[in-house]
Amino acid sequence: MRLFASIALVVTLAAAGAGCKTTSSTDTTGSIAMPTGPRSDADWRHDVDTYGARYRANNQDVEAAMRYAVALRHIGQRNQAVAVLEQAAMLNPKNRAVLGAYGRALADAGNYPQAFETLNRAHSPDQPDWRILSVQGAVLDQMGRAEEARQYYESALRLAPDEPSVLSNLGLSYALAKDLPRAEEMLKRAIGREGADGRVRQNLALVVGLQGRFEEAEKIARADLPPDEAAANVAYLKQMLAQPDSWKKLARPAVASPNVQGGRQRRPPASTDQAAR
Repeated sequence: MRLFASIALVVTLAAAGAGCKTTSSTDTTGSIAMPTGPRSDADWRHDVDTYGARYRANNQDVEAAMRYAVALRHIGQRNQAVAVLEQAAMLNPKNRAVLGAYGRALADAGNYPQAFETLNRAHSPDQPDWRILSVQGAVLDQMGRAEEARQYYESALRLAPDEPSVLSNLGLSYALAKDLPRAEEMLKRAIGREGADGRVRQNLALVVGLQGRFEEAEKIARADLPPDEAAANVAYLKQMLAQPDSWKKLARPAVASPNVQGGRQRRPPASTDQAAR
């Protein structure tokens, strides 16, 4: 897993990096259980083949469509994932699991206004879903509506107190607003909760690095990365912060960096949310 692959999402949206192992239990809500546990790029490509064949044989197979779309997102085919879920949403306009997955895919592809509207239809005031609320907060952060975003995170935390994925998103929302001490506080709180995974720790390493404490950031990163990769990411962060528009880069979607080490691309920070569980 890359240290600076993303900023602002224990909730969705993209898992980055060649060979990066991730989990997908955060990719959807509803009755369709997604795979859990470490997943390799080969695993996701196998799912693309398997569920893609099922979907092409019957595009009304909701489970096949959702699993196919999740796998497409994990191998970087975001627009194709959106197209699959758009069709599924048209065929199942009241299926909240489909709408939630479609909204996340739209956000992953950078279509934030439509993502937010779709996610609104994925739950209701009388049946709120903390996962959807957290993703909506991340989408609002991407739209520059930070104060509204935090209201959604707080609503999610009322439903799921101390949920590490929401705390991480809230912390990264503060990071985007340049309130790094508050961001660090939230991320440390998230790490102390059961269920926090390596992505939360990497987000903390990022925020610590943004405050100039590079040795500490590298130490935090070493809990999940080999020392050479942790050092390379901290070095990249130093380079980024030396540039006058470094904060602007935090608000951009993740894009591949031209820097490559060991055949793997490093990515600059990006403010996208991390898939809610």
